Amino acid sequence: MNGCVNASIGLGVAALCVLATFPALADPPLPARVEFNRHIRPILSNNCFFCHGPDPEAQKAKLRLDRREDATAAREGHAAIVPGDLATSALIGRILTDNPDDRMPPPASNHILSAREKTLLQRWVEQGAEYESHWAYLAPKRTAPPEFKNGDWARNPVDEYILAYLEGQQLAPAQEADDVPLIRRLSFDLVGLPPTPDEVADFISDRSDAAYEGLVNRLLASPHFGERLAIHWLDLVRYADTVGYHGDQIRGAAPYRDYVIAAFNDNMPFDQFTREQLAGDLLEDPTIEQRIATGYNRLNMVTREGGAQDKDYLIRYAADRTRTTASVWLGSSLGCAQCHDHKFDPFTTKDFYRFSAFFADIKEVGVQTEAGNSGPFPPYLLFPNEEQAEKIATVDADIARLREALQAPETEGAPSADSLRKELRSRQEARFRLEQETYHSVVTETMEPRVVRVLARGNWMDESGEIVTPGIPAFLGDIQTTDRLPTRLDLANWLTAPENPLTARVFVNRLWKLYFGTGISKILDDLGSQGEWPAHPELLDYLALEFMESGWDIKHVVKLMVMSSTYRQTSRADAALKSLDPYNRLLARQSRFRLEAELIRDNALKVSGLLSTAMGGPSARPYQPVGYYSELNFPKREYQPDSGENLYRRGVYTHWQRTFLHPSLLAFDAPTREECTAERPISNSPLQALVLLNDPTFVEAARVFAQRILKEGGLAEADRIAWAYQEALSRFPLDSERAIMHTLLEKHTAQFAATPTTASDLLAVGEAPITETLDPVQLAAWTSVARTLFNTHEMIYRY
Repeated sequence: MNGCVNASIGLGVAALCVLATFPALADPPLPARVEFNRHIRPILSNNCFFCHGPDPEAQKAKLRLDRREDATAAREGHAAIVPGDLATSALIGRILTDNPDDRMPPPASNHILSAREKTLLQRWVEQGAEYESHWAYLAPKRTAPPEFKNGDWARNPVDEYILAYLEGQQLAPAQEADDVPLIRRLSFDLVGLPPTPDEVADFISDRSDAAYEGLVNRLLASPHFGERLAIHWLDLVRYADTVGYHGDQIRGAAPYRDYVIAAFNDNMPFDQFTREQLAGDLLEDPTIEQRIATGYNRLNMVTREGGAQDKDYLIRYAADRTRTTASVWLGSSLGCAQCHDHKFDPFTTKDFYRFSAFFADIKEVGVQTEAGNSGPFPPYLLFPNEEQAEKIATVDADIARLREALQAPETEGAPSADSLRKELRSRQEARFRLEQETYHSVVTETMEPRVVRVLARGNWMDESGEIVTPGIPAFLGDIQTTDRLPTRLDLANWLTAPENPLTARVFVNRLWKLYFGTGISKILDDLGSQGEWPAHPELLDYLALEFMESGWDIKHVVKLMVMSSTYRQTSRADAALKSLDPYNRLLARQSRFRLEAELIRDNALKVSGLLSTAMGGPSARPYQPVGYYSELNFPKREYQPDSGENLYRRGVYTHWQRTFLHPSLLAFDAPTREECTAERPISNSPLQALVLLNDPTFVEAARVFAQRILKEGGLAEADRIAWAYQEALSRFPLDSERAIMHTLLEKHTAQFAATPTTASDLLAVGEAPITETLDPVQLAAWTSVARTLFNTHEMIYRY
């Protein structure tokens, strides 16, 4: 787990974060009964399956260890595994031998089995070497939690599973979090914004379960809930405002982002959410919103590069959709089967291309050149304002007139056909430019499906492979249709069908990560053999079934999680618990982690009073360094920040330029969204402190917050410091913090009084107006106080 210390650097106090190293989680006792999925599969997958797994091209000695019938089959009088017989099991002999030429895994693989792993393998063979289907591919089942003693602590089934496990480990849950950390945690988790001082006061005055539930219900009903949850979904589906490849031109997709936000706010059932994105165009009489939803299929990177091969890029786009859809809904690395059978999971190359064939009916070209480098990427829906509609109508009339003139017989004195064609091209280019400037959204339109073949080693030029039709991975079953091939709509329906064991598990596991810091199964984009055995498998199955049986009700599952006593625990841990469970997999406490990049900015704007709550519409362009886009070509362009309210919109609405992501978002680990991102990394670096100190958005927010401190915080310095802490951190300052702020204020007041131009320069940052009645030196000094508060751990972390 990451920890931070505050270090004084330059102007104010910056959050310079360092990694805290804790001892690794101690090995649990060896189990009396060894289970294949829990204990053995991870060992074999990490050390053996690469050479002895599903991929026939990679198999050594024609031996598979992922299937019992192969592992126990005799070869030249010997078997790798002889159930119940250690002496004749070749696998056991190979892992125990001292001869490096015979040892498995071989030394050249750089894999070494631990003593515990060797013992588990031996005990498993002794007990009969029973295999199990991979846990994630089995239907979830509801099991009653084991008995537990502390019945007063458990508020709902989530707690029952966690408490039974903790008591089995002779551990007790942590106490409930204090008032302020709990309401801030809940607010950041559900709406991505801090609570107001009035909301904090109301929460402190009534800590009853009914009041807590009322707060949860209000936050779930807030329009900001959808904005908060959308950040995670947009990472998954690789939403961006630009195409990524080559010139990274703008492609209209903002209406899709707004669709996602609205869907989460309206609590659209997840099965409907799935159908509309994958196949909204195939529904009967689709609405505009359902057509916008199909923008999901068009969010992949595309190119206009002159030398690109159309067929090559059509294959790339199809592969991208296959990888992304399998990752988003199935939590599976199907993309690993594009060039060969999967080395660890039962996905074949044929499975990959059959899945890809679902998307073969999407109307598109590989290299879109019709509109040059400036036009939109068809097909799309236009949403012009009144002025734009008039301009488009005028150009359309010109185009119609010119086409009519070209069809008419040439007459003396009339413009030549060449000049008419030249003018027509000019007006068509003007039409493309107008469309690009108009608010629009790429959508999916269907066409006659392309032929899809299995490509040997993924080679798009090799047309010798088997022709395949749409289908799901064979080991997961099949989609039955009558007199027609399965469609994207059939795929969407199967993804949320009861017989699919993956989708519900994948989604609730990712929700758990949002509210507890780590998924129940840690690897969010891979529930396969290279993933992780769930820390609480029965709880994961319970949540998956609850999600499906509730009608795919997202807010129901979120509420179930945040209403639990498990969620409400303090994130504090003593040294013994940190040593035993440094990454909080046992959940004997809550987790603490840094906010996402967008929320860090939102928090500063909200505290300052600048945050705009406007929802939807074209993406916003906040301040960013001049010349940052200088390397962008085709076409050359210069970034123009917005003005007025648009400068202060929430981070979820920020323009997402894939090749040149906004620097402050990049510094705080936001992904470029070139590929599906299920989990953002969390880094800690001095650069982040410098962003908080010097990025114009944060400097301006600090200055406006300082104006509020001086106008609303009272007249005495102590009152102003206390007011600032309440607004920014929802608490009163400690005596030591008051002393630090007093010293800082004195120091910077003297510095700015001695060099007034430095105060003027600081106050000139940003477009927000300056209160003229305030003394510039005093305002600059309090701006330093505000910048310091914006750099504290509590401003950028959720506890």
